[in-house]
Amino acid sequence: MARSSRRYSKLLPQSNSGGGGGSLPGCERVRKPRARVLLLGLLGVLVLAVVLSVYLTNDTSDGHVGRLSAVDLVKDRLAHKPSKVSAAQIRRLASSVDGARLWETHLRPILRERLPGTRGSQAVQKHITSTLSSLSAGWSVDLDSFQSPTPRGKVTFTNVIGVLDPTAPRRLLLACHYDSKALPADPRAPGKVFLGASDSAVPCAMILELVASLDAQLRSFKQQKLPVTLQLVFFDGEEAFEEWTATDSLYGSRHLAELMADTAHPAASPHATVLQAVDLFVLLDLLGGPDPLIANHFDNTARWFDRLISAEKRLHRQGLLTSHPSEQTYFRKDVYLGPVQDDHIPFLHRGVPVLHIIPTPFPQFWHTLDDTEENMHRPTVENLTKIMAVFLAEYLGL
Repeated sequence: MARSSRRYSKLLPQSNSGGGGGSLPGCERVRKPRARVLLLGLLGVLVLAVVLSVYLTNDTSDGHVGRLSAVDLVKDRLAHKPSKVSAAQIRRLASSVDGARLWETHLRPILRERLPGTRGSQAVQKHITSTLSSLSAGWSVDLDSFQSPTPRGKVTFTNVIGVLDPTAPRRLLLACHYDSKALPADPRAPGKVFLGASDSAVPCAMILELVASLDAQLRSFKQQKLPVTLQLVFFDGEEAFEEWTATDSLYGSRHLAELMADTAHPAASPHATVLQAVDLFVLLDLLGGPDPLIANHFDNTARWFDRLISAEKRLHRQGLLTSHPSEQTYFRKDVYLGPVQDDHIPFLHRGVPVLHIIPTPFPQFWHTLDDTEENMHRPTVENLTKIMAVFLAEYLGL
């Protein structure tokens, strides 16, 4: 990511050669049958319209009741209300987050150099896909691989995508990037490589821990065949190879946003796209350091930022956050240091609502070889994961 200052004719009497003045004009004898035919025809069209309407709005071939037009998708997105979890549910959600599993099982395998198209990148792809495939919720996991020119030649990029229920009309999209940046070697430590712990290994591990800790709830949620589901995206190629430009950055997100905009989503409606199905794009980045200050970046998603503030306060009041001095430590609406260029941009430009969870200012170790495990603050990482668990439970109604 980069900083950015950045719509009748009248009947005439007609003689009748046969006499019998009580008979109707010849044209009238014809008009009555025509009127009946016209009436029957109109009734037929009406019946057909009703049947077609029922089919389009109540197709249950995938188990979901109610297909939606693109306009309805937007209306339902705006009308979506989170559930309110109880104090007891808050405690259960917090206790389900396993800090050791987050760190040892999810994070450590990502803490390696993972440049796009390299063995390190492929190893992390395998780690993410195997983790999602091992969960009982039954994720649909896909690899979105493509080639793109870069300042260093053509490179293969691979986005990792997990969808809980691909047949659901709408989606909450939770994303991060898993690639690491190519930094020049440090003459003082020639063997040292950029690990990008906060950028963005920790956010990847947090997402894996979220779906692992919520596995049983997500399995039950999926079986209910509700209108909204959860989609995960682990982007490749967020980082620039040289200088951050419109073409040297955001390779994975630019490709996927275009792909989703061109992919039909008949689960929602015959003319909807997968991109139109996205209720909210939640992006995690640069998380892991101590004392992050996370501001709201977009007015149209302020109500969802408020849910993060509420979750942080409620967890704090129950004593479920550690090394957390005040009830509103991380998520703040009283400060704003400007927009940030990140993987949300290609989606934002296509009208997708964005919730950007990123600390500003950036951590001191941003884009340095010091962005390592040792400089991550475990209590903060666990606290943020608990807050996100409450957020997901409320949004999805788990």
